[in-house]
Amino acid sequence: MDDHRPVLLAVAHGSRLAAGVAANHALLQRVRALRPRLDVRCCFLDLARPGLPEALAALNGRAAVLVPLLLGGGYHLRVDLPRALAAAGLAHLPLARALGPHPLLAAALADRLTAAGRPPGAGPVVLAAAGSSDPAANADTARAAALLADRLGDGRPVVPAYLSAARPTPRQAVAALHAAGQRRVAVAPYLLAPGFFADRAGGAGARWTGAPLGTHDALARLVALRYDEARAGAPAPDGGIRRALLT
Repeated sequence: MDDHRPVLLAVAHGSRLAAGVAANHALLQRVRALRPRLDVRCCFLDLARPGLPEALAALNGRAAVLVPLLLGGGYHLRVDLPRALAAAGLAHLPLARALGPHPLLAAALADRLTAAGRPPGAGPVVLAAAGSSDPAANADTARAAALLADRLGDGRPVVPAYLSAARPTPRQAVAALHAAGQRRVAVAPYLLAPGFFADRAGGAGARWTGAPLGTHDALARLVALRYDEARAGAPAPDGGIRRALLT
């Protein structure tokens, strides 16, 4: 462990399901394997412990970089995390960007579809994201869908869909494709861990449904990359709001 490097403090949504919490811890074990000298810690925004305020207090003055285990921008990234840092008197700590959209996520999604049995070029894909009331977060999902289409490279469309707060839902998107004569539809859950949303994605009526991203090596590499970017001083995604919270 290198005490001179900032802690990588990963911040996950949290879940009532033990499997969902375990998936986050397993992902960070992969990150530790990539960076064995780095102090990698995990905390949660809700529903699991340690919570973010508890994890910030446990730093005891250590430098840290917060890496949100979030696939897109939204209220948590723009408001909740900067507010928590300000409340803890740690507004100077770097806050990394959301994990997505990114080509590494597209690679992981493509691998999950292959593992689920979807042959290359089989048919359209529905990208099933959690969804948000924030248009910017849903725009990130649309960009992730475009990246997945590029990664698949088979000319089949990838349709963004949302499991909450926006439309179409994955079930609606699959039904629309079926109505258009597309029977070989796949769903790619744009989710980190098993849980309620993953179960809903699995019930969308597709022929194939990938697994959540979980502990895919590409995802672990992306967490480390976001840490490196933030530590090097890449602009925070929430600069304006973060400054407003401190004035």
